[in-house]
Amino acid sequence: MGRLTRRAFALAALSAFTTTGAAAAPAGERRATTEMRGMWLATVSNRDWPSRSGLSAATQRAELIALLDLAVSRRLNTVVFQVRPTADALWPSPYEPWSQVLTGVQGRSPGWDPLGTAVTEAHARGLQLHAWFNPYRVATHDDPTRLVAAHPARRHPDWVVPFGGRLYYNPGLPEVRAFVQDAILDAVRKYPLDAVHFDDYFYPYPVAGQTFDDEAAYDAHGGAFSSRAAWRRDNVDRLVLETAARIKAVRPTTQFGISPFGVWRNASTDPRGSATRALQSYDDIHADTRKWVRQGWIDYVVPQLYWNIGLSVADYAELVPWWAEVAKGSRTRLYIGEALYRAGDPTQPAAWQDPAELSDHLDLAARHPEVRGHVFFAAKDMRTDRIGAMARVVADHYPRRAEPPR
Repeated sequence: MGRLTRRAFALAALSAFTTTGAAAAPAGERRATTEMRGMWLATVSNRDWPSRSGLSAATQRAELIALLDLAVSRRLNTVVFQVRPTADALWPSPYEPWSQVLTGVQGRSPGWDPLGTAVTEAHARGLQLHAWFNPYRVATHDDPTRLVAAHPARRHPDWVVPFGGRLYYNPGLPEVRAFVQDAILDAVRKYPLDAVHFDDYFYPYPVAGQTFDDEAAYDAHGGAFSSRAAWRRDNVDRLVLETAARIKAVRPTTQFGISPFGVWRNASTDPRGSATRALQSYDDIHADTRKWVRQGWIDYVVPQLYWNIGLSVADYAELVPWWAEVAKGSRTRLYIGEALYRAGDPTQPAAWQDPAELSDHLDLAARHPEVRGHVFFAAKDMRTDRIGAMARVVADHYPRRAEPPR
C-alpha cells in the first residue's frame, strides 16, 4: 500500500502543479534537477497533430498549444516537433511545399506559421523546441504525380527512388544531400531552434523481395568503396557530418541530435555489438550510429529502445548498458527513447499491459550515469495514457520540474 499511497500523493501534487502553471515554481526548484524529459510530436499522416487535415488555423493552433501545455503538465522540458515529415514543410519554406497534413492539399498555405508559433509558445512555457526533420522520405505513397507540380521531386525525378510503396530521395547523390541540408538550414536561420533532430530513417528499412535501386548513383560515385554497403554508409556519414557543421556555422547554440534504431549490430555479427537478435542499423539501413557517438559528431543521441525488459531478441536491460558504454567518454549526450505508445496496447506483449513497465525502465536507466534523460513516443499517447503508464513515470520519477541538459 505504501507505493500506492506515494503515487496518489504525487499525482495530487501533479494536479496542483497543472493548475498553478509552470511559472509558479520558484527559480531554485526549476534548477534543482537537470535531465532530458522529452516528448515526440509526430505530424506525418496526422499521427499526433493536427488531429486531421483541413482544420481552421485557429483550431490547429489551439491543438498545438494544448499539446505544449500537456508537456508542461507532465513536467517535461522538451518537445521534438516533426516539421518536415515528407519532403515538405510546416513553415513558409522557399525550398519545399507546405505539408498536406495542415490543409489536406500539399502546397496550400494554412494561413499561419506552425513552426514559428511552436518555438515561441514552447519557449514561453520553459520548454525547448527541437525541430524534427526526416531527411530522405518524399512520400508515403509511390506515385510522383500525386505530389504538387512544383515539388522538387517532380522537378528532379532522377533524385527519387520508389521503394516499398513509398518515394525516397537517393542518399547517394551529392546534390540531394546538399538540397536536404539547404531545406533544413532555412528553418535554422529563421527560428531560434534549440535543436535539429533526425529520426531513424536514412536508407529505407528492408522490404522482402525488393531492392533499393541506386545502381546509377553507385556507378557514378561509389568507385572508391569496397562494397555498395560501405558506400551507402559513407553517404549517411557525410549527411551527418555536413549537417552538423552547417548548423553550427549558422546558429552555434542549436544542437544536433539523432534518434536511431536501437540496435547498432548484434554481437553475433560484431563482437562490439549488443546481445540482441534484431535488425541492425549498420547493415540494414546503413547508419553507423555507434561511430557518430564515439566520434562526437552529434550533440545527443536518443536510441529508440522500444522493447520491454526481458524481451529475448532485444532486451531493454541489455541495450541500456550497451549504449551507456558507447557514450562513455564521448561528448555526445545519451538519452533513451521510450515506447509510451506500446503501454496498454492490447496487441503488445504482457509486459506492456503493466503500468509499471515504463517506470521500471527509468529505474534501470538511472543506474547508468551516462543516461541523461528520456524521450517518449509520442504526444497522442501522452494525452490518452491508456493504462496510466506515463502518470506512473511522473509520480515515481518527476516530482519537480527539470531543466534540460545544456
